[in-house]
Amino acid sequence: MLLELQQIIVKPGQQMLLQDISWQQLENILDEMGERRAARISYSNGWLEIMVPLPEHEKDKELIGDLVKILLEILQIDFEPFGSTTLKNERSRQAVEPDTSFYIQNQAAVIGKNRIDLNIDPPPDLAIEIDITSRTPFENYEILGVPELWRHTQQGLEISVLREGKYIKSEFSPNFPNIPIVELVNEYVQQCLTIGRSQAMRNFRDWVKNNLS
Repeated sequence: MLLELQQIIVKPGQQMLLQDISWQQLENILDEMGERRAARISYSNGWLEIMVPLPEHEKDKELIGDLVKILLEILQIDFEPFGSTTLKNERSRQAVEPDTSFYIQNQAAVIGKNRIDLNIDPPPDLAIEIDITSRTPFENYEILGVPELWRHTQQGLEISVLREGKYIKSEFSPNFPNIPIVELVNEYVQQCLTIGRSQAMRNFRDWVKNNLS
């Protein structure tokens, strides 16, 4: 008996793992799930994980994405935000949906595009994962060649930088050299919890203008 996608129920904060999923089946599942959905997918060599984030996961995703946008805009760095677009490469049989992503060095290559095909497009310069439920194997991002990955956990921000095909932890961000990104993100995420998002964002804008621009 074939299992229909609409029969699959994944509750927020939970994952479902499916095996022996072909690339065409993956494409069909993505089409059926559609663009506007809560679920995220991760695919590697026939294994498909479907995850539905918790509400606090989505809140942190928006917050950290907005901090990055504020930095880029005030520093007048051109960028293209791609949110949780599906990053996929059929040749390497890998696909993943970050919580949010940015083209910075390679922004000119994706202007005007709505979808990314890593068979022909470069990977985003920065991908961000909110890991409240502790998912995210890094292998997808390594194989797809994403040069910088941020992972925000309950312990704070971790930066991983791609070196010779493998991620190494770093205290610094190649996309934001000479800026204390880990300390900044951790501080202003905490401010959002104590004084509210609006005031924390105003404080962050002021800090960037006073210290970096």
